[in-house]
Amino acid sequence: MSFKPKATVMDSDAMGRAITRIAHEVLERNRGAENLALVGIRNRGIFFAQRLASKIAEIEGVNIPVGALDISFYRDDVSTHLTPKVYGTQISFDVTGRTIILVDDVLFTGRTVRASMDAIMDFGRPAAIQLAVMIDRGHRELPIRADYVGKSIPTARRERVQVNVAEVDGEDSVVIGEESDIG
Repeated sequence: MSFKPKATVMDSDAMGRAITRIAHEVLERNRGAENLALVGIRNRGIFFAQRLASKIAEIEGVNIPVGALDISFYRDDVSTHLTPKVYGTQISFDVTGRTIILVDDVLFTGRTVRASMDAIMDFGRPAAIQLAVMIDRGHRELPIRADYVGKSIPTARRERVQVNVAEVDGEDSVVIGEESDIG
């Protein structure tokens, strides 16, 4: 299977503006950065969490903790994967009593977010959990919605949204395309 791009829906500048807007929304909704922590969902969510933390520090002058969450063994389809990729979780702060903002690249069915909330609860009892995503593409299977969205993109189920980050892919962009059997 190969990815056949159809359209670029966000470039680096658009993604940067979305991070800036989300940072302001987070600060407004939470009345500042006190008691906040960001947790990026592996793999690309961690890069957006780090960028969001940097932007919040730039705006508010406060460094908030950032963690990385691996949900490999919390997924409801873990039994269907013979060898799931495991990246490791790195949360070096107490989540109890904090407002945790889960950060991911794409919100689709909601299953990744559900698994993430289960994983966070193993670290303690947050005061609240909020969700920030770069892309909301619809097609929810669970009653989950994002509190902060970079861009909502209506998609067909057969389409795929590919989020590229400079740290991994050499560029920042969001591309819609389809899987193709022909390489």
